[in-house]
Amino acid sequence: MSVLTPSSPEELAALLGGAASQRQSVALGGRCSKRRMAGAVAPSDLTISTSAMDRVLVYEPQDLTISVQSGMPWCRLASTLADNRQMIPLDPPFFAEATVGGVVAANTSGPRRRLYGTARDFVIGMQFASLEGKLVQSGGMVVKNVAGLDMAKLLIGSFGTLAAIAVVNFKTVPMPPRERTFLLSFHSAPEAVKARDRILAGALQPAALDLLNPAAASRVEQQGWVLALDVGGNAAVLERYARELRNVGRWTALDEPEHSSFWQQVRDFTPRFLESHPEGAVVRLSTTLSQLREVVEAMPAPALARAGSGVCYGYFTDAAAASAWLAQAGKRSWKAIMEFAPENRAHLELWPQPGNDLETFERIKRLFDPHGLVNRGRLYNRI
Repeated sequence: MSVLTPSSPEELAALLGGAASQRQSVALGGRCSKRRMAGAVAPSDLTISTSAMDRVLVYEPQDLTISVQSGMPWCRLASTLADNRQMIPLDPPFFAEATVGGVVAANTSGPRRRLYGTARDFVIGMQFASLEGKLVQSGGMVVKNVAGLDMAKLLIGSFGTLAAIAVVNFKTVPMPPRERTFLLSFHSAPEAVKARDRILAGALQPAALDLLNPAAASRVEQQGWVLALDVGGNAAVLERYARELRNVGRWTALDEPEHSSFWQQVRDFTPRFLESHPEGAVVRLSTTLSQLREVVEAMPAPALARAGSGVCYGYFTDAAAASAWLAQAGKRSWKAIMEFAPENRAHLELWPQPGNDLETFERIKRLFDPHGLVNRGRLYNRI
């Protein structure tokens, strides 16, 4: 089947509207870098890619705002901003391949989430193409403008099941003058979590605070239970971190280029694992900070946790083992999903316990796409 590649939002809207008028199903994507994430799209009549829509439309460095088409590669957006010492610190996996629309539609983020937040904290406006063939504008180019923004928020994390993102407006933030990584290694999870608690109770708050179990640490050339801190600021701030961390444990400091290299390995942990394990799966679990120790100790696989926000990822070489662990997690009332799975995953239960959220999502789906035509099954095989 040929792939249709519109070069403008108007062409994208016309294609979607034409397909809907003929009740044709649509597979919608960008570069499809996250094809193993969530559910697989059911066979469709048309395939539309936004990859040709890759322009910067407006960039106002002095206003800390930028507007780009959804097909722009995320790495090119990051490079454009870096030329002005600015950033959108989402740190999404598949950094080199992902498009802006894909990052927003999948709501992916990385280590610096605890300080800076997720896509919902950076998207200030959006233009999207509806199944009616119309272009809808939500929000704008002003950081404090919230008019119509809730509609755009519905598309964040929707995996293209509601409409096609055409343009995204972001707020940006300045890069810190200097950055440094502090690594603290421990013999056990209780020691590491105790150190995490002391860091969170301190005056200085790192941009990233990740916890890796020994199996995960070995994949980034470290040993033991490792706490990894990404800190930024001027020289005085970095020195204060060094002084205060002496009361937490023995640490190793990484400056450039080792600092960037380490966090690139963390950011690419999922893509590298999936490349090595075609039948593997990645489980994502959201928990409280107080429960995190119990979760990581129960993980029988490499585990990487956002230790300051309570999100934990488990990496299983076999999807069946991931399914079995998800069942046990459900019995303990843990909220978990299979975020990445093998290409052939229609038989897998990716979202075992959707709760009341599923009914809400189904109602929203009927409002945007009453005939269920776009990206069928993409939302974890359920929508």
